[in-house]
Amino acid sequence: MKITRRQALGGIAAGAGFALMPTSRAFANAGNIRHFWWGNPSRDKRTFEVIALFEKSHPGTKVSGETIGWGDYWTKMATQAAGGNMADVVQMDHSYIHEYVGRGALQALDGHIGKDLKLDHYDKGANTVGTVDGKLYGINIGSTSQAIPYNMRAFQEAGVTFDPLSWTTEDFAKVCAAITEKSKGKMTGSEDLSLYLENFEVWVRAAGHDLYNADGTLGMTEEDVRTYWQFWADLREKGVVEGKDATVVLDKPMNDLGIVKGTTAMTFRYANQVPAVQALVKDPIGAAMVPQRPGKGFGHYVLPSMFLAMSRDAKAPETAIAYINNWITDPDAIRTLGIDRGIPPSEQGREALKPVLTEVEKNVVSYFSGIQTKIGPTPKPKPKGAGEVRDSFMRTGTDVVLGYIKPDEAASQFIQDAQDILARAKR
Repeated sequence: MKITRRQALGGIAAGAGFALMPTSRAFANAGNIRHFWWGNPSRDKRTFEVIALFEKSHPGTKVSGETIGWGDYWTKMATQAAGGNMADVVQMDHSYIHEYVGRGALQALDGHIGKDLKLDHYDKGANTVGTVDGKLYGINIGSTSQAIPYNMRAFQEAGVTFDPLSWTTEDFAKVCAAITEKSKGKMTGSEDLSLYLENFEVWVRAAGHDLYNADGTLGMTEEDVRTYWQFWADLREKGVVEGKDATVVLDKPMNDLGIVKGTTAMTFRYANQVPAVQALVKDPIGAAMVPQRPGKGFGHYVLPSMFLAMSRDAKAPETAIAYINNWITDPDAIRTLGIDRGIPPSEQGREALKPVLTEVEKNVVSYFSGIQTKIGPTPKPKPKGAGEVRDSFMRTGTDVVLGYIKPDEAASQFIQDAQDILARAKR
């Protein structure tokens, strides 16, 4: 669903009490711009507020906000890229940025650094993932890591005690059984995460692999895929995870998650998304690491949750750069955005946020700090074709969930498909 600026700002009092940061120079109106992002109700509301702040501090400049859910975002992005009609500023994910740079769809930002784009306050290495072939294409607007949001009330009622920073897959299975039994099946322990490639990535990295090698070939193995799908198949058979009809709904919006509807006690998200889950749920929501497989390492890593990038089709680049810079340097904008898109990758940003963090946001920041000794290096950049590999993973995994194919056969089929996809993408 596309949300208009008027809908998102409806009910927000004009002039929400923010004191705008003084500008160091007069801003010449270089044209109006479009900003396109994937979102959810909470994110959209915050983003439109930041747009209003920018427009107020840059009189005569208009930013047209366009938002859609993740599942449709990349389809629309591909269509706009093919048609030469991309928004001036686009939100990019680490899974796709290298692909869009390879298509020539994004502009390098290096020429603006130190001028209209201020990055000197950023953490060291914060923009590494957004750098391709030595040029910066994506500005990191928030760091995050993988997480399992869980319903704290459901855990307590089922008598579950656990360490959210050191539990195992065996613990996870026991928790799912306990919660399902306590609720007499009205609430299962977890969503079936069979089709979540992002959760699977932790599984792969725990075995010492990455999804992709540095040369753009496949890093995951058939054994990685087989064991992952078999793990979830075993939980499905026991009836302690959400049913197949809900599982095969791909890239479901936040309000359709089992944890939000009250049909499951857990799901997978990134840490920065936990407050958005909490906003839709009355019960308190906690954050845990993705469970560790016994005998394996930790698969977590810190990653940019998303980037702001300037498209090849930007018709007002000066305005676009000023807008991006406003996101990362204006304390009012930073406070308005909160940690929905991630924890600011700069001390300046984190300091700006401290006075306005809610309890759940403080808990997320605490969680993020707590995992720092249990994370590995940032994985290799995802190659061109990675988005199609993700689609193949979900498509083949769906056949497993529906019982059309066994995990071992499906794993072999998927690995072959993924290798073919990556080979074609290199041509």
